[in-house]
Amino acid sequence: MKFLDLAKVHIRSGAGGNGCISFRREKYIEYGGPDGGDGGRGGDVWAEAVDGLNTLIDFRYQQHFFAKNGQGGMGQQRTGRDGDDIVLRVPVGTEILDEDEETVLADLTEVGQRVLLAKGGNGGFGNLHFKTSTNQAPRHANPGQPGVERTLWLRLKLIADVGLLGLPNAGKSTFLAATSNARPKIADYPFTTLHPNLGVVGVDNAEFVVADIPGLIEGAHEGRGIGDLFLGHVERCAVLLHLVDGTANDVAEDYRTIIQELDAYGEGLAEKPRITALNKIDALDDELREMQRAELEAACGGPVFLMSGVSGEGLTEVLRALKAQIDADRLRMRAAGQEDAPWSP
Repeated sequence: MKFLDLAKVHIRSGAGGNGCISFRREKYIEYGGPDGGDGGRGGDVWAEAVDGLNTLIDFRYQQHFFAKNGQGGMGQQRTGRDGDDIVLRVPVGTEILDEDEETVLADLTEVGQRVLLAKGGNGGFGNLHFKTSTNQAPRHANPGQPGVERTLWLRLKLIADVGLLGLPNAGKSTFLAATSNARPKIADYPFTTLHPNLGVVGVDNAEFVVADIPGLIEGAHEGRGIGDLFLGHVERCAVLLHLVDGTANDVAEDYRTIIQELDAYGEGLAEKPRITALNKIDALDDELREMQRAELEAACGGPVFLMSGVSGEGLTEVLRALKAQIDADRLRMRAAGQEDAPWSP
């Protein structure tokens, strides 16, 4: 399935049905009076987060979504039928943006979460509503309210616990394939990964979701390469796993390149909890491992894990460190939610 994380849609809610002008026509009833019914309500336009989707590709082929209009009122005080609603089914993690592509109207982060995008118009009153003591036979009814028409953007930010970062060919897809059931494309050349991949990783009877995004290069925040297009997908992650190719000539420079791109991108990515790992150690002898590790630790100012996605060495330790960070983030979020909860006696 092709990946698409930004889509433009045009929506319109249904117009309300017109009120009816009608009079009773029954034998032996001299003054029947008005009996025009009200118009039906127009259909609403909703967006709903559903399970099983991880792309907005369907909205490339259909951009227009119009709810049904309400039916007009009828005689004998019969109200018109309401128009059918229309629901845009989107992946979990979809943001609804206004036409300016900046104002966030809604953020759908849970399965089943719904948001009203455009409310249908109310139905018009039939002439029965306008009967008064001085006007026993009104020949007037209200038209239905028009629907709401607007243009919106859908932006998908995949929801994952861990975001994989690194230069192209750092071994991110190999790590994902080795630790989960995901099967990303893997080859020995840069930019093999062209769109994000998700995998469910398990360790110590616990599971979490890992997102592999295309590799970043120097100048990505200025539009070079393709990784900057997908950095938004790691904004929601609890922790970042920064993989550095252990076979590179200058691991410290490779590390700094990614950190500089995170700083330039903003959105708080540089401040997120981060675990650094020296990858591809299966291709290094013991002396070179320690030399590369010391150089990388000096650059990042903290501990560095040694691992290999090919041989599996060190993977369990990295996964446990990630799980510890995820657990800490969940505790922090839970505590923040309790602080924000309203006090009640």
